[in-house]
Order: sequence, then structure tokens, then C-alpha cells
Amino acid sequence: MPPKILVKVIRGETVESIHRGNLIVIDGSGETVLSIGDPKVVTYFRSASKPFQALPCLSSGAADAFHFSEEEIAMACASHSGEARHVRIAGLMLERIGLTEAHLHCGAHMPFYEKETERMQRAGEYATQLHNNCSGKHAAMLALAKHVESDVNTYELLENPVQQKILDTVSRFTEIPANKIKIGIDGCCAPNFAVPLQAMAVSFINLMRPDKFDQTTRSACERIVSAMMKFPELIGGTERLDTILMQAAEGKIISKVGADGVWLCGVLPSEQYPTGLAIALKIEDGNDYRARPVVAVDVLQKLSVLSSDLLPELSPMPIKNRRGDVVGRVEAA
Repeated sequence: MPPKILVKVIRGETVESIHRGNLIVIDGSGETVLSIGDPKVVTYFRSASKPFQALPCLSSGAADAFHFSEEEIAMACASHSGEARHVRIAGLMLERIGLTEAHLHCGAHMPFYEKETERMQRAGEYATQLHNNCSGKHAAMLALAKHVESDVNTYELLENPVQQKILDTVSRFTEIPANKIKIGIDGCCAPNFAVPLQAMAVSFINLMRPDKFDQTTRSACERIVSAMMKFPELIGGTERLDTILMQAAEGKIISKVGADGVWLCGVLPSEQYPTGLAIALKIEDGNDYRARPVVAVDVLQKLSVLSSDLLPELSPMPIKNRRGDVVGRVEAA
């Protein structure tokens, strides 16, 4: 099946552009609840894989050995905005393991949060690697490297035991053999994983319902899910989709975006969905800021996870001119 039109951009009453994509929703038994487009399309997990990149840090005992707090576990799963709290917690993670910002290999970029970027520019401050949205993930990788006594200078390379443990984790949770997973290098310089969209949904079901794994892995999953739900402001940040969704659907979901239009969401078991749900989305053209949030909110509303009166600014999303007048809308198709 080809990708389907998921979003229409309407100016006045004329469709100006469209965004196509693929979407799948499965329940805890693996049954398909909803499928649009091609759920077998192979694409990169990108940052939506962060819970699985963080898991070996917990299951190996590294997180406990370095006394990581629940906030720091959340940061290991985060695509944060580079706000002051995010930078501080990522720095604390490095202090706990006896390393510094210089040991990170994720590169530096200005904060995703525009107000913090503007403040830094006015103050003449430069971004460090702690501002990188993946700095928490990389700090957790360094903790794992020290704990298993692998080379901290090559922790991000695929041949390092750290990345091999992560690849094995992704394989187990997606239920795709490791030798069938295609590898690319992410924006933060670490390996990333291309798998079918449907397998990404399977991974989130396994994260929320880790019954098939050993007790150590189950405990690690429970801690990650708990940390993500308890600290949604760390998973993304001000104005970031993960934070907005988890705060709006408090206690009901875990949400994790990935670059280039990827979104994964786990709906925790409830009376309506006794085995839970997993949602996997890929916007074909990679649009993160217009198409993805509109689809995410629409799907959660149609599944009755979000009430229709929540997040009206995203369902539909208004189009404004330079004066601030509403002149159109971005709506789910």
C-alpha cells in the first residue's frame, strides 16, 4: 500500500499542500486496531528509539551503580530542548560517572527552545554539547561504557560493546533479528536503526508489557515508563510535542518523537484498552512541525485517549499571516 494523505494544509478554503504518511495502531495482543498506508515501510527509528538505547544502562546495573535519579533516567530517554533544567541534569549525570562535557561525542547545537537560544545569543553565550537534545542519552551511554569497562573514547561506535548491547535490545523489542536491522548514523553521531514501522509499534507494546522478558529487563522497562510519565517536561520541554501530549493525557500515555516525521506512542492499559495500544507514525516527507502534531492529536482524540476539547491549537492547527490573523488551517485528513 502506498502512503496515504494524512494532512491537508488549507489556506482560505483551498487545499494548498498535503502531507502523506503511514500509520499503524496495535493492541497488546498484537492485533491491528488501525492501519493507514503501508505499516511495513522500513524507516529509521531516530530519537523514538531512545527508551531502548537507555534500557541497557538500567538492566546492566550502571544506572544504580552511578545512583541515577528518576529524573536522570527520564533524561536518558529525552529529546530535550536545551533549557536550563535539561542542561543541569545532563551535567549531573556526567558528574556522577566522573566524566565531563568533553567526553560527550554528540556535538553541540543551540537549544530547541527559541527563547533560551535568544537569551544565549543576547548574552554572548555559546552552545555546548550539554545543549544537544541527545546529551542525556549520551551520558547514559557513557555510564554503561564505564560500568562494563568498555572504551569511553569510542562509546558511540557500532563495534563498541555499548552499541552492541543497544542493538541487541532494539532487536529483542522490535522482534527483528539484529542482522536484519539496517544501521545508519543519527544526527547525534550514534548508530540508529531502520526497521518496519509495524515493528516500532511492537517495540512500544513490549516496553509497556514486558512480560516475555526476564525480571531484570521487566524492571528496567517499568522504571523507564515511570520516569517518562512522571517527568514529561524532561522528555521534550517547553513547546515540544512529547511534553505537550503527555501533560494533556496525564497518566495515560508515553510519547516519543523521532526526527523526520516519526512518532511513537504507548497508550497504557485501561478499561477501554485492557492490553494497551501502541501507535507508530511516519510522515513521508519528514515534516515534524506541521503534519506530525496534527496527526498525533487527531489519532489520540479518535481513540478517546484525549478529549476533543484538549489542545485546540493543534486540532486543527491555525495558519497565521505576518500580522497574526488566522488565514487557514492544517487539519488531519
